Amino acid sequence: MGAAGSKLEKALGDQFPEGERYFGLENFGNTCYCNSVLQALYFCAPFREQLLEYYGNGKNTGDAEENLLTCLADLFTQISSQKKKTGVIAPKRFVQRLKKQNELFRSYMHQDAHEFLNFLLNELVDILEKEAQSVKSDPETSPPEKIANGPNHALANGVSKEPLVTWVHKNFQGILTNETRCLQCETVTARDETFFDLSLDIEQNSSITSCLKNFSSTETLNAEDKFFCDKCCSLQEAQKRMKIKKPPHILVIHLKRFKYIEQLGRYKKLSYRVVFPLELKLSNTVEDADIEYSLFAVVVHVGSGPNHGHYVSLVKSHNHWLFFDDENVEMIDESAVQTFFGSPQEYSSNTDHGYILFYESIGASNNKS
Repeated sequence: MGAAGSKLEKALGDQFPEGERYFGLENFGNTCYCNSVLQALYFCAPFREQLLEYYGNGKNTGDAEENLLTCLADLFTQISSQKKKTGVIAPKRFVQRLKKQNELFRSYMHQDAHEFLNFLLNELVDILEKEAQSVKSDPETSPPEKIANGPNHALANGVSKEPLVTWVHKNFQGILTNETRCLQCETVTARDETFFDLSLDIEQNSSITSCLKNFSSTETLNAEDKFFCDKCCSLQEAQKRMKIKKPPHILVIHLKRFKYIEQLGRYKKLSYRVVFPLELKLSNTVEDADIEYSLFAVVVHVGSGPNHGHYVSLVKSHNHWLFFDDENVEMIDESAVQTFFGSPQEYSSNTDHGYILFYESIGASNNKS
């Protein structure tokens, strides 16, 4: 890797970003699903900054219990404080902790990068919430921030408790609203739900924009699917649709490339060509104001089937695109990103397909509060 590392330094030359580190991650048998997501998160600037700040705030005192959050913070600190600009790091403690904590990731089978990302973000939130609760019993701490019209969690004594907003929520959480309109009385029932990522159904030769339109398209509920309208007090035909009420600062899009095929009794990988733009306008929001996002990372699934294959990631850092494949890191041209859209024909020799996309909202980077 020494040669590859110096090759990367040569390629960047004077343009090597001040203070930045580009390190490959060692693979422990089948941990590419984990490495590819960790690289995407490391180059998610606001997330990395807040994680390192959290770690630097002495939260990790000697007696602090080791958990997935301390292991992740430790790994990111280790990378960012390397003397060399490039090289390889073994995320050993993090992987051991992950396997200890969730038996799903213990086997040597091929794992799903999206399941890992989901588990990790929810786990980080749980750890931060538990910490906040133990701090709450200390009267000197200030109350947590409140989510605007977030769901109220009623406590046994009738006092309502607002959910805590952690820095993980501030980066990744958005709110969807599920609107159902009764076709008999026209009453609209709206139910909000939070999300850390959007999972989109995909079609051949489509784009993220069309997949998002389908996600928010109106669906008619009739026949067996009728909706119970509280106003009519009966089952009625209705129209339902999902809209994005509060777009997240970091929009994570998961393309559903693994589909269960009834006839085969197993999952099949869809190698469909789905174009993901470098700049994305999000228009299916409640306010109907277009929100602009910029692509900064792509987790790519390499292989023809769901149960085997490999994950790599593409990352944008200081206007350069980099390709991370476990221990190896190299520079790629921005135009190479489009080679990961998918295949326009069913059988193709190209099996490297964009699977999880990370977008950061533009113009909101100062708006970290």
